[in-house]
Amino acid sequence: MSAKIYYDSDADLGLLKDKTIVFLGFGNQGAAQAQNLRDTGIPNESIIIANRPDSYAEDARSKGFTVEHDFGKAAEVADVLFILIPDQTQPRVFNEQVAPRLKPTAAVVIASGYNVFFKLLNFQETQDVVMVAPRMIGSSVRSLYVKGKGFPCFVSAEQDGTGQALQIAVALSRAIGATRAGAISSSAKEETMMDLFAEQALWPNIIMLFREAFSVLKEAGCSDEALCYEMWMSKEPAEIFERAAEDGFVEQLKHHSTVSQFGQLSGALALDGTPTREHFKNILYNQVLSGKFCKEFSQIEEDLEKEGDANPLNVLYKKSGDMELAQAEKRVRARLAGLL
Repeated sequence: MSAKIYYDSDADLGLLKDKTIVFLGFGNQGAAQAQNLRDTGIPNESIIIANRPDSYAEDARSKGFTVEHDFGKAAEVADVLFILIPDQTQPRVFNEQVAPRLKPTAAVVIASGYNVFFKLLNFQETQDVVMVAPRMIGSSVRSLYVKGKGFPCFVSAEQDGTGQALQIAVALSRAIGATRAGAISSSAKEETMMDLFAEQALWPNIIMLFREAFSVLKEAGCSDEALCYEMWMSKEPAEIFERAAEDGFVEQLKHHSTVSQFGQLSGALALDGTPTREHFKNILYNQVLSGKFCKEFSQIEEDLEKEGDANPLNVLYKKSGDMELAQAEKRVRARLAGLL
């Protein structure tokens, strides 16, 4: 399956003329996208930052934006509303403070499909719900824009209340600079599925592989210092992924030694991926798409704002910090503090 890709020529910035655009949140993505929008030609007076009184609000003011602390007030004037606050806080903030005062014809913009896919946000049928989801951190969204470059971005129309939802999504993608490189047609389901799968299947297995590899090599007599630097502190894995992004997942191997190329390719082809594939399918269908994770996570959302062991995330960090790998790294960093 090939996705449609939208470029600058596909976008009509005229659809954004005379629109009041509200950013709910001025964090990493909010700051980048608001500035890009302004630099594309959206008048500064047409942009409002809705943010609670904190350092992010001060940052928005220092950058010349109008800041509104009352989310409901901001919602009343919004023709376009970007939701750029954390996923776990969106349902409470949006449903209680924003949705009741939002215009019936407003366009709601999400950067993460999670709450839309699992139907946790309340929209009016006449409203547009679109996704404009950069696949890079906010600082890169901003720096690439300033350099005149684009960045990967997913775009979709999740609800077409006005008959122009997709056109508005593409126009917004252009306004933040995404269509310079090409905005990829996607959906809240696809974005959520890939995101949660990576977080709950792919990366947990990578962490486990590093943990077990560290343990085996330490048992074989390797030092903490050698292992930490060989496996990740040298930043070689980061360079490998960067090469993969530039040259191709397999083609990047040609930058390695012949011994390395042969070992990696022959070793990977010899492995039976069937058990891993079944494990991955179980995570995808029985944990992610079934809504099981969403339901379980919703039950602990309030606890994630607590301190100490009352916060389940803190408990997970504490347990993970007890891993042999983590303890060894701590010792190495303490010994080599001057070199890091």
